[in-house]
Amino acid sequence: MESSAPGKVILCGEHSVVYGQPAIAVPVTGLRCRARVEPAMPGSGLLLVAADLNQRTSLRNTAPEHPLGALARLVLEHLHCGEPDAVLTIHSDLPIAAGLGSGAAVSVAAARALAGFLGQPLSEEVVSALAYEVEKLHHGTPSGIDNTVIAWERPVFFVKGQAPEVLAISAPLRLLVADSGFPAATREAVTGVRQRRESDPDFYAARFSQIGALVKLARTALEQQDFAALGRLMDANHALLVEIGVSTPRLDTLVLAARKAGALGAKLTGSGMGGNILALVPMEGAPVVVEALYAAGAVHVWQTVTE
Repeated sequence: MESSAPGKVILCGEHSVVYGQPAIAVPVTGLRCRARVEPAMPGSGLLLVAADLNQRTSLRNTAPEHPLGALARLVLEHLHCGEPDAVLTIHSDLPIAAGLGSGAAVSVAAARALAGFLGQPLSEEVVSALAYEVEKLHHGTPSGIDNTVIAWERPVFFVKGQAPEVLAISAPLRLLVADSGFPAATREAVTGVRQRRESDPDFYAARFSQIGALVKLARTALEQQDFAALGRLMDANHALLVEIGVSTPRLDTLVLAARKAGALGAKLTGSGMGGNILALVPMEGAPVVVEALYAAGAVHVWQTVTE
């Protein structure tokens, strides 16, 4: 049984989404995690293989905080199944600690493959909920947006604690994702924002409210195909993320390079403190922006089109 799951980027709404504000996220369909489950010798139990990391371990030997082991246990518990004699192998195109949802993609792909192998396919809601439990191991206090957009594999308007709304996009949304070359420190970034918010609640409440307001405007711009307005809102979102202390000089350099090269808008995506930036580009302008991003220090640039 095989399954796959995409990466994701947050179009608008990082960090404030943890505190009840909305966010918009879209799948990165060109970068995927793939999971395969095959039968093994009777009595062997479940073997977990992270092929890209050259790691192999039996489920019975994994610690409670081992993400793939935790995911497998959650699936088996949900399905009321014992441990199967099988090999679960993970391959992924997604870079780790880059703000592209690699951990959630592994969980979603693995959950689907394992449940399918056991003859009990899971709904998107259940897959997302199981992946969210593993996200807590990765990030401490996640918003839930990564597992949601990856499980549905559709653009979503997300508010923590509410059912996600799948967004209809009638025109292709062309995005460039540029890797800064520095891993995103998600747990540290989220913890830092929380600590600073506790020290200055009024400042952070105001910034989160501003981000939430522009996310709502971004939804309207997206649904009306007003990509110029969407780009300006992405620029404004980045400025607010700078104010709350999650950008870096390298990320700011890439954002500026994309804008100067003709991007309609650009911002960091994900937790910040490393990772990637996101640029909204017109179809004919993408190659120029890609070249500018590499010249500014990007180590990888991926293109994704959301429809």
